[in-house]
Amino acid sequence: MTAATPTRTRRIDASWAISLFGTAVGAGILFLPINAGASGVWPLIIATLLIGPMTYFSHRALARMVCVSPRKGEDITVVARDYFGTTAGWVVTVLYFAAIYPIVLIYGVSITNTVDSLIVNQLGGPQINRVLLSGLLVGSMTLVMVFGQKLMLAVTQVLVYPLIFLLGAISLYLVPSWNLEGFFGAPSPGVWATVGAVWLVIPVLVFSFNHSPAISQFSLAMQRTHGDNAARRASVVLAATATLLTVFTMFFVWSCSLALGADGLADAREANLPVLSHLANVFDNPVLTYLAPVIAIAAIVSSYFGHVLGASEGAASIVRGVLNRPLPERGLQLGVYAFIFLTTWLAAVLNPGVLDLIETLSGPVIAALLYLMPMYAIRRVPALAPYRRHASNVFVVVAGLVAISAVIYAMF
Repeated sequence: MTAATPTRTRRIDASWAISLFGTAVGAGILFLPINAGASGVWPLIIATLLIGPMTYFSHRALARMVCVSPRKGEDITVVARDYFGTTAGWVVTVLYFAAIYPIVLIYGVSITNTVDSLIVNQLGGPQINRVLLSGLLVGSMTLVMVFGQKLMLAVTQVLVYPLIFLLGAISLYLVPSWNLEGFFGAPSPGVWATVGAVWLVIPVLVFSFNHSPAISQFSLAMQRTHGDNAARRASVVLAATATLLTVFTMFFVWSCSLALGADGLADAREANLPVLSHLANVFDNPVLTYLAPVIAIAAIVSSYFGHVLGASEGAASIVRGVLNRPLPERGLQLGVYAFIFLTTWLAAVLNPGVLDLIETLSGPVIAALLYLMPMYAIRRVPALAPYRRHASNVFVVVAGLVAISAVIYAMF
């Protein structure tokens, strides 16, 4: 194999940083300011300071599990069985699939509803048959995955660069409407109320910043590109992704919060509207009305790709284990993509209103797999011994326990 040139490796690293950003910034960003900003200024400040390190350290640990595995070229499902044994490894594989796959279904529903609303409400067109529209949209997104990672990365970049630009543009557009006195001048909720507010908003941020479904395939790409230097280069790429997410996403959250104020955010929550739709109603601005679905479509499609990577990885591993015999890799991959397409198409046609339920059920599993499992592996697995006794490990474990406990509290 010919060694990759420095220019090519930098291009691959940059492509993955953008792809991971796109995986994280899904449809949840449209509701994120309402959830994150509703508790006032101090919880939002604390959450802003915490989420960057939380995102970076947790995803870095998960990537290291794959990058330093003695089984080069094997994904997280195989690595988990090597590290934890067959039974525990299978539990991890099933949970990995169960945490990601429902979100893929919801993205099929979301893209159909968003495009349907755009055609009917903004463009004044006819309502297209839902079976046909959803099949075309879900099929097009899945077809990109069928043609491989190179096309997926290329399409993601086409989508995510405008998404980054639009998030920044809307955030800046709202600056003249900031009501600093209304937001910063609100009565302080008190220390314990602030701690409670931060506790409850952490799972929302963890879910919104989560790009773990793509980490396994990203780590394998780092192995192919950088060889023994994969873990270090993965850390660099993940730092860039966490920085992009923190700067652009949290600036968007802050700008929306300052423009709407605590009362405006409460009104948006009461109306159950995405924050951009509420902004368009409040400011009566046609630009926001048209930008909202564009941002939603770009966010949904880019995040769909990353989640399909993880879901297909888990599904393929489950099929191999159930059949317990060698299978042609390309045939298995195409079969899994066909399953994902058909079930996501069905979900889009049925149009279930279960987004909050799915996020609530997936949330604890994602937090456990992303925050706690890698820390357990670092403590137990000899290959990960160099990463022990780091202060960041304690930080990740505490953050994971906080996120899981808050989700469980919210459920009950």
